Amino acid sequence: MLVALVSVMLSTPNQSNAPVQTFKPNWESLENYRAPDWYRDAKFGIWAHWGPQAVPMQGDWYARHMYEEGSEVYKKHLEEYGHPSKHGYVEILEMWKAEKWDPDHLMRLYKAAGAKFFVSMGAHHDNFDLWDSKFNRWNAVQHGPHKDVVAHWQEAAKKHGLKFGVSEHLGASYTWWRDSKGADKSGPMKGVPYDGNNPNLQDLYHPKPDPEDKEWYTKNEAWHSQWYLRVNDLVSRYKPDLLYSDGGAPFGQYGLQTIANLYNQNRQAVYLAKGKETSAYIEDRERGSAKDIVPNPWQTDTSIGDWFYNKNWPYRKVDWVLKTLVDSCSKNGTLLLNIVLRPDGSLDAEVEKLLQELADWMKVNSESIFGTRPWLIYGEGPTRVANGSFREDFPFSNKDIRFATKGDSILYATFLGEVSEQDVTLTSLRKTKVAQSEIESVTLLGSKSRIDFKHTEGGLVVHIPKNSSRFLTVLKINCSNVKSFDPPPIVEPIAKIYELRGESLDLDPSEAKLNGSQVVEVRGSKNNIGYWFDDQIACSWKLEVPTATRVSVSSEWSSMEPSAIKITFVGQKGRFELTKNLEATKDWAEFKPLQLGTVDLPADHYTVVASPVVGKWKPINLRGVRLSPEKS
Repeated sequence: MLVALVSVMLSTPNQSNAPVQTFKPNWESLENYRAPDWYRDAKFGIWAHWGPQAVPMQGDWYARHMYEEGSEVYKKHLEEYGHPSKHGYVEILEMWKAEKWDPDHLMRLYKAAGAKFFVSMGAHHDNFDLWDSKFNRWNAVQHGPHKDVVAHWQEAAKKHGLKFGVSEHLGASYTWWRDSKGADKSGPMKGVPYDGNNPNLQDLYHPKPDPEDKEWYTKNEAWHSQWYLRVNDLVSRYKPDLLYSDGGAPFGQYGLQTIANLYNQNRQAVYLAKGKETSAYIEDRERGSAKDIVPNPWQTDTSIGDWFYNKNWPYRKVDWVLKTLVDSCSKNGTLLLNIVLRPDGSLDAEVEKLLQELADWMKVNSESIFGTRPWLIYGEGPTRVANGSFREDFPFSNKDIRFATKGDSILYATFLGEVSEQDVTLTSLRKTKVAQSEIESVTLLGSKSRIDFKHTEGGLVVHIPKNSSRFLTVLKINCSNVKSFDPPPIVEPIAKIYELRGESLDLDPSEAKLNGSQVVEVRGSKNNIGYWFDDQIACSWKLEVPTATRVSVSSEWSSMEPSAIKITFVGQKGRFELTKNLEATKDWAEFKPLQLGTVDLPADHYTVVASPVVGKWKPINLRGVRLSPEKS
C-alpha cells in the first residue's frame, strides 16, 4: 500500500496549486540548476545538529553505539540507564525535554555572529522526526519535548532575517539500526534480545535488514518509499530554502524526484549532498576542505565539537572557525557550522563566548566575507589544504594569505594569523608587463591609520601598523581591475621523502599522497587515514633505504567489518608485498595493533603503497605505517 501511494505521488503532481514544473527528476534536467545568489553571497550558516542523542552527553551516534556490546557507549549506558534489553533508546527519546530551549534568543546570537542562514535538524539516523510528522509517530510533537522543533526554529530564523534550511539523515537509518536487533554474546545477559527486537517498536528501529544489506543506503524498497514520503512531507510543509542529505542523493528516482520537488517549489532553494562535484546540487564535504578554487559552489559542514553534545569533547577556538571560513570562501566554498547545544537547548558558557568573539570580528571584517567571490587564485603562503572530507586541521599562520573579491575593484587579503607592526609583501600582486591593474589605496579593516604601500615587481609591499584587530587581519585593496593582475602560479610542495636509518620510522597519514578524495582525519587525538570506502583508493609515501635492511611492518586499524589490506614497496630493484586479513574491531574509535610481517629491502628509493585487497575490502581506518628495522 505504501509503495503504491508513493508511486502515485511520483507520477502525478498536485494539480491544485502545482507550480510550473521546470525541473524533471533526471540528472540531465537537474544539471541545469545553478546555485542562487543568496547562497553564494551568504558564505556562513549555523546548524543545530540537535536531538534526543544529546541527552546522555556522550556524543554522536549514541543510539547506535549503545547496542554495540563492549563499546564505551554501551558500558556508559549500562551504568547510567541499564541494559538495552529493558532500557533502550526509546527511553532516551522521552528524556529529551528541551526545557531551556529559546530559539529566538539563540537566533539573535547566531545572527550577530554572522550567520546568514540557519539549518535545523529534521531527522537523524535514529529515525526520530523533529517536526509534526504525518508519516511517523516517533516525532518531537508526540514524544520528548512535545514541540514542533523545526517550526519553532523556522519562526525564529524568519524573524531575524535568516534563510532557513533542514537536514535529513534518514536515508542511512535502516541499516544504521542493525545492532539494535542483537543481544549480548557473553555475560549475565547473554542471548537476551535488545529492545530493537520488540515487535511493537519496529516503526522506530525498523525491521531487521537482510544479511547482505550493509551499505550506507539500504536496498529495501519499502524504506525508499517511507523516506520519500517523510522527506517530502518536511519539504512541502516548511518550504525550506535549503535541504541537506547526509550522503549522496538517496534512492535513485525517489531522490531525483525529491530534488526536483524542492527546486520547483522554491526556485531559490538549495540542495546539498555528498559524493560528487556537480551543477545539479551543492557538493558537501563533511569536516572537509578544497585544495584549490572549485568551479561550482561547495560547502563544508563541521562542528565546534562533536556532532551531538559530548561532555568529553573540547570545543574549537574562534580563530580555527575563522580560518576555516576564510579558506573556504577563497575557494568558492561556504561554511555550515554546528553550534553544539546542551540536551536542554542551552549553550555552554564557552560556546557563548565563541559566538561573541565571532560577532566582534564580524563587526569589523564582515565585508571581506559576505557577497564576495574567488579571485584569480585562492591565496599564497606555505600551507596546502587537501581535498575531500574529514580533514580540516592545517598549520595556518600569518604567512598564509587568502583572497576574495567584491565587484571589479575591491580585493580583500586576509592573513590566517595575527600580524601587526611589520612590512609584508603580497607576491601575488606583483607588477609585470601582463598586470594592468593599478592599486589606488590599501586600508586595514578596523583601523583608521594610514597604510603605506609600494607596488613593485616583487609584489605589493604594505606596512601594517600596530592595530587592535584580534585573530585574523584583513587588508582592503582598491584597484582599477581585480582581474588584471598576474599572480605567479601556486606551486605544489615536493612530497616528503622518509629515510630509514636504523631507527623505527612512522609514515604519517598527514604526509600520505592520496589518489582519490579519501582523507586524513583525527580520532583519539591522532591522525589516521579514514573515510576509506572505495577499494580503488590507495595512499603512498616516498621512502629512501640507504642500506639493505630487514624491516618489520606494523600499524593500527579499526573497522566495523572484516577487511584486508596490502602494503607494497615499489623500487627500481623490485616489488615487495605484504598482505593481511583484518578482523572487525566493532568501533571506528577502537584501534588495534596490526602486524603485517617482515620484508627484506635492498638499498633503493621506494614508493610505499597502502591499498585495499580487492574482493575482501570493507572500510577501515588506518594509522599510517610503522617501519622497524630488525637488528642483525
